[in-house]
Order: sequence, then structure tokens, then C-alpha cells
Amino acid sequence: MKAVITVRTKKYSINLNDALDISMPLKGDKSNVNAWYVGAPVIEPHTDGDFVGLVSEGSSVNFKNITFNPHAHGTHTECVGHITEEFVSVNQKLKQFFFLAEVITIAPEKIGDDFVISKKQLQYALGKKKREAVVIRTIPNLEDKIGAQYSNTNPPYLLEEGAVFLREKGVEHLLIDLPSVDKEKDDGKLVSHKAFWNFEGKIRENATITEFIYVANTIEDGTYFLNLQVAPFENDASPSRPVLYKIEE
Repeated sequence: MKAVITVRTKKYSINLNDALDISMPLKGDKSNVNAWYVGAPVIEPHTDGDFVGLVSEGSSVNFKNITFNPHAHGTHTECVGHITEEFVSVNQKLKQFFFLAEVITIAPEKIGDDFVISKKQLQYALGKKKREAVVIRTIPNLEDKIGAQYSNTNPPYLLEEGAVFLREKGVEHLLIDLPSVDKEKDDGKLVSHKAFWNFEGKIRENATITEFIYVANTIEDGTYFLNLQVAPFENDASPSRPVLYKIEE
């Protein structure tokens, strides 16, 4: 199944049967990716008296409860409601789901005790390209990212200058394979979140940040179409499944 998409005056062809999923699966045990000092997700059969929601236990259906935190337990997309006093739902703000995206790979550079993504690195990777979405893969990029335990590890993060650069470049949707665009322990400053959403100015309410993606090494850097779908939770963040489509020549 193929589709032709027109962006401004340029036409692009994609094969909808050739999807590249860059989300992480959610698993109900300690092998699931984790951050922010919370326990593992729990997926367990619902029980009510003699009822146990498992076919293997005599039920007619499998009927399970799932307990997790979208920010801590896998691929999620968040809106500015993540840092506002008033409630803002990502389900209400994200109304378009297809975007022209650029996949870039960056090796965070060491500054003091931290590894960071700088404005200079983003400038080099993106050049003059104008994209609605930017997908950042960091290296090293091993498959163990899918089960990494990030709490108290000071993982790499995006410098505020980098977030400002992306905002000023017109990027509406930022996707990254780290637990956060900000430093793990920053005394609640959240400077990169605030810079990307223009928190101190005219807030970009329709802009989103997607964290905890995983971009396989088989996916080359370059231009793709991104389908960014979120579960319809009325919350500041929701589990999401970003999918890339190659642009055919």
C-alpha cells in the first residue's frame, strides 16, 4: 500500500506496508526500561473473589490490570502540561499525526561529569533542513537501551541552547531516545523543556516532546515521514507509538 503526500509544493511517496517502529514495548517486570525512581510496571490478572482473569486459571478470558507511569516506563509523548500548574492534556493538543521528520545520530559530548547534546551538534546534523519533527538517536546505541535502568545514573541530556535552537528552527515535535531532554537532577529547573515549549513567552501548546524511543541501527539517518500516535489518555503525557516511513525515490 503506497501513499503520495504533498508538503507545500513537493510530493513524497511512502510505502505504508514498510513501517519502522521506534517505540519501546511495555513489559510487566523488571526487564522493562525504567527511570525516575519508581518500581517496575505491573501487568497482572484482575481478581474478584473466586474470579482470576486468566484463561489458564479457568476464566473465559484473559482480563489484566496494568499499572505504570508513562514518564518512567517507556515511549511516551508529552505536552506543555508536563510543567504547567493548570491541566493541559496531550490528547487535546496533538491533533495532527503525520510529519516530515529528520532522523539524526549524535554522540553526546562530555562536559564535566555530564554527557550533553549541544547546539553545535544539532546545527551540524540538521544543516539548513527545515523539519516539523526531529528524531535524535544517541550513541552508543545498543539494544540494552530497551531494558536500561536509568535512575541515579545521570544519563545524557539536551542543553538549553539546543532546545532553543530547535524551537527557533520551527521544530514542533522532538523525539529522543533518553529518559528526558533535561538533566536527571537539576533542582526542578527543566530548562530544556521550558526552552522548547517557550515557557517564558508565547507557549507552544501544540509542540510535543517524545522520550524513551529506540531507533535501531538499521534505520539510517535522513528524512522520513513520522506517524506519531498516542493512546487517548487525558493526561499531560501518554504512551505513544512513533512510526517512521521511508521516502521512496
